[in-house]
Amino acid sequence: MKLKIKILWMITFLSPFFVLSQSVPDLEDLIQAAIANDGNLNQQKLQHQITQLSDERLKDIFLPKVNLTAQTGYLYTSTNYKTPGLHIPLIEELELNIPQRTNRLNISGISATAKAEASMLIYSGGKVKYLKEANREKGKSEQILMEKTIDDIIVEISKAYDQFSLLHHSKLVLDASKDRLAINRKTADKALSYGLITPYDHQKIELAQAILDSKLIEYEGKRELLITQLHLLTGMERERIANIDPVLQPIDYLVSSTEVDQRAEIRALEHGIQAAENKIKAEEKWWVPKVMAKASVAYMGLYEGKITTSDEIISGSNYRLDLNPNRLHIFPMVQAGIGFQWDIFDGREGKTNVAEAQINKEILIQKKNEAEKLLKLNLANNQTEFEIAYAQIELKNKEVELAQKALKNIEKEFRYGTKTSSVLIEAENDLLNAELELQTAIFNQRRNAIELMRSTQNLKIENL
Repeated sequence: MKLKIKILWMITFLSPFFVLSQSVPDLEDLIQAAIANDGNLNQQKLQHQITQLSDERLKDIFLPKVNLTAQTGYLYTSTNYKTPGLHIPLIEELELNIPQRTNRLNISGISATAKAEASMLIYSGGKVKYLKEANREKGKSEQILMEKTIDDIIVEISKAYDQFSLLHHSKLVLDASKDRLAINRKTADKALSYGLITPYDHQKIELAQAILDSKLIEYEGKRELLITQLHLLTGMERERIANIDPVLQPIDYLVSSTEVDQRAEIRALEHGIQAAENKIKAEEKWWVPKVMAKASVAYMGLYEGKITTSDEIISGSNYRLDLNPNRLHIFPMVQAGIGFQWDIFDGREGKTNVAEAQINKEILIQKKNEAEKLLKLNLANNQTEFEIAYAQIELKNKEVELAQKALKNIEKEFRYGTKTSSVLIEAENDLLNAELELQTAIFNQRRNAIELMRSTQNLKIENL
């Protein structure tokens, strides 16, 4: 029973620490949060959705379109017309002559019209087909550029994460240096009381401790700034980020390819060039006839109408037209058929559009060629920098080993009074700087390795 109580007490006591350790984000957590939180990437996704809508719009262009229109209002119209002169022979020596007359017909009343019309594009001259292909290539280019944005996010977050580690290790180095100085100060206190060192030598150790304290304060300021940066980039709580405790390790990476053809920039431009090629083909179809089917049914009505003429309908008849129909209807008026549009000459607009599309394609080709040159140069530079960075780590490791041995020897001699505090502090600073430079070398090596991975589009989170 006591054993069960003890186990329950340990679980209750240690559970907050387990929860805390689980909530501490690692590099992958930070990257995934930053990808979800990045404004530029979200804008690219929205733009890609617009491209997809354009693709749907092109697919729907062959669907029937039906519209219904209706209108009512007061109608008044007036027209002049002429009745031709007539010569009508009746019987021998008897004729009827009707002279030519000018008359005016007036129609007024409340009019009503309604029309239902359906139309469907049957053949677009091949233009829609190539526009759809161009839009698909554009969508592929946008998706690839999202990969580049994600790589940029990985580089930015990994750099901040490694800076966090660099700061953390710097704090450990500073704390260790401060502890060593505290021990050596006790020795200096005794030596000063015995008159073995001067007050000036003793003050040098105090000054070294004060310098370390200022560096620790500087560390806290940089750490807070880095927490803020990661908080803004990822949207994570500051408390979670503050618990990050990474360790810098060199990245072992073997270059598997020396080509840049898989870089997102190159692949995006290739799809852009293909989209431009399809756009040229679409614009070249400007002269091909377009065929469309149409059908409509309409209604016309006149209410409280008035139809009059200004003069006699027939000369001498003394009869003018004066009708007041209450309701006139014309229904149905049906029309159905196929029509086509053939732009024989469009003011050179089609040819100008073709020329513009060809220029845009050439611009993309030039951009691709220039990008390949720059990316190949960047790859060669990154390979060189990566090799140098590895060599720097080995060099800094040796410097740390030498500085550690030198400090141990000088500490012994300082205790025996054969070395001054100036020499001791100098050795302490040498070790401090060597350890910090080693961590900086590892940090730089990781930057070079990441850039080398990105040079061949092989940047993966698991490799970091």
